[in-house]
Amino acid sequence: MSLENNKAFASVLTAGIILMASGFAANMLYQPKDLEENTYKVEVADSGADAASTAPAGPVIEPVSALLAAADVAAGAKGFKKCASCHTIESGGANKLGPALWGIVGSQRASVDGYSYSDALNAMNGETWDYEALNEFLTKPKAFAPGTKMGFAGLKKVGARADLIAYMREQSDNPAALPE
Repeated sequence: MSLENNKAFASVLTAGIILMASGFAANMLYQPKDLEENTYKVEVADSGADAASTAPAGPVIEPVSALLAAADVAAGAKGFKKCASCHTIESGGANKLGPALWGIVGSQRASVDGYSYSDALNAMNGETWDYEALNEFLTKPKAFAPGTKMGFAGLKKVGARADLIAYMREQSDNPAALPE
């Protein structure tokens, strides 16, 4: 071994010894004591109900039906631009990453020909994409259909969902009737 290698080895060994010695010194200087009781106590009243009945029911989704008559279709068209990267909405449009959405309002779920749906949506085949189902799906797709392939996070504002659904409603040969 050369003298330079010995210097490098000695410096690494010295640094290790200093680290070990500082660890021992820190343990001697600082000796934490465990608390005998919690410093912040949380009082919980026993209501007598079991845990299953007091569990939160999940987020409440605001209904969209009452807002559809006054919804802004132009704003919905603008909002659809987020969807256009994965979906087409033109008549006869091709499936992309997601299914084509022409005539989606009032149609059967998981029914677009040539598109391979996730098991979650295939299980809903035969059910209808009515206004409230679309509202719930657009709020948070993964909560509506756990396991869906759709990566969209959802729309939080009920007005934005109403605008988008009103726009999608018009993209049909025979638009569904508005709810009363």
